[in-house]
Amino acid sequence: MEQVNLYVGAQIRRYRKNRQMTLQQLADRIHKSRASVSKYETGEVSLDIVTLTEIARVLEVQPGQLVDLPVQEEEGARLPSANSGISPFFQARRLYFYFYDGRYKRLKDGIIDIRETKEAGSYEADLSVSAVNPSGRSSKLYYTGKVIYSDMLIRFSFVNRYNPLEEDLLYIFNPLELRDSTDGLLCGISSADLMPCAFKCLVTLHPQEHTEEFKKRLLITRRELQQWQKLNMLMVDNIG
Repeated sequence: MEQVNLYVGAQIRRYRKNRQMTLQQLADRIHKSRASVSKYETGEVSLDIVTLTEIARVLEVQPGQLVDLPVQEEEGARLPSANSGISPFFQARRLYFYFYDGRYKRLKDGIIDIRETKEAGSYEADLSVSAVNPSGRSSKLYYTGKVIYSDMLIRFSFVNRYNPLEEDLLYIFNPLELRDSTDGLLCGISSADLMPCAFKCLVTLHPQEHTEEFKKRLLITRRELQQWQKLNMLMVDNIG
């Protein structure tokens, strides 16, 4: 139970900070004391379902986004050591996904859940991405697809569950060393303007806070733009 409390508390804190909301502001919105909310976030106090639902409403997320604790791996399936020769991103069955959408000037995040199929060595994945509509309300987009692993790259091919015409490809580097994040590229057809698009993204082993410093890591740098222009790879109009 302690692990659940710590995880839920960390999720509340992450979403609160993403909305630039103080502890006192959240406490006022749910009619609790600042001290109580602080204890929720540190995991000292277990949340009842009514309070959890109210916090989710104020933070404009689904209650499930606060309690989606990763399933514990079976004994022997933990992340490899630095000397194992197996990438931690190959081993992981849950990854966290981030990109900055310059069209709406918002950092977006998602969760990738990976599972092995009945066919040995074959993998499938589900992707849920947080989205914000023009009114500022939060919603989720759901995709499902397949995963292909190689020594250098991991390739995800996703299809929108509710719109099979919307497909996305996600490529991430597959580093052997033990580190928490790796670079990637998300590409597909934008449903907003029906144009090809590509986003620089980060995929991590653990949830990240939406800080300004973290957002900078998601922006395309001028050096990257110069390299791509030499190869006539992309046209970019949103540069960090």
